[in-house]
Amino acid sequence: MREVSLRIDRYLVGTRITPNQLTYLMTLCGVLAAPALLVPGIWGAVLGVVMVQLYLLLDCVDGEIARWKKQYSLGGVYLDRVGAYLTDAAVLVGLGLRAADLWGSGRIDWLWAFLGTLAALGAILIKAETDLVGVARHQAGLPPVKEAASEPRSSGMALARRAAAALKFHRLILGIEASLLILVLAIADQARGDLFFTRLGTAVLAAIALLQTLLHLVSVLASSRLR
Repeated sequence: MREVSLRIDRYLVGTRITPNQLTYLMTLCGVLAAPALLVPGIWGAVLGVVMVQLYLLLDCVDGEIARWKKQYSLGGVYLDRVGAYLTDAAVLVGLGLRAADLWGSGRIDWLWAFLGTLAALGAILIKAETDLVGVARHQAGLPPVKEAASEPRSSGMALARRAAAALKFHRLILGIEASLLILVLAIADQARGDLFFTRLGTAVLAAIALLQTLLHLVSVLASSRLR
């Protein structure tokens, strides 16, 4: 995406567009992934991927323009984090509503909407668990955490963390990866003629989100980040 964003930057550097304005647009694109996924069939999944890819592109562009124009701000950093939270949540909520079959001829099954929302909550909590480390250290008057402090003190916990990092299953609940997975599930559903794979994916992502939320919290508490 950097190769694309750098080509766009040349047209924006000389304009009055600010990095924060681009960040607002980035967030809007990410949030629009949710209603895009409500479009039935493969086209809804394709639109979801497009919106998330636009989010990713603008996420590159806003930082590059900020560096070119030397327009740095804590507000920009904050807005960028808010955009990441909202995009991850929007994709998973959109998946749940898609699995609930809002526009189908039958009864809407809100269980799938609940599971999608549960997955979204887990994705947000995982980000919050990381960000709150900095909040806790700041309130305690401690300096920002060093990378070495994130390593678990227990050898068993360290091994479990390396295994999770190698499998990378936790990335499935991030907006970018989740949107691509949703497209694959939509193609499989098209071949089958129902929403079986979308619903299966919703349940799996909800389980991963809940498990990862717990494991990540344990990982933070077992490391030296809060010491």
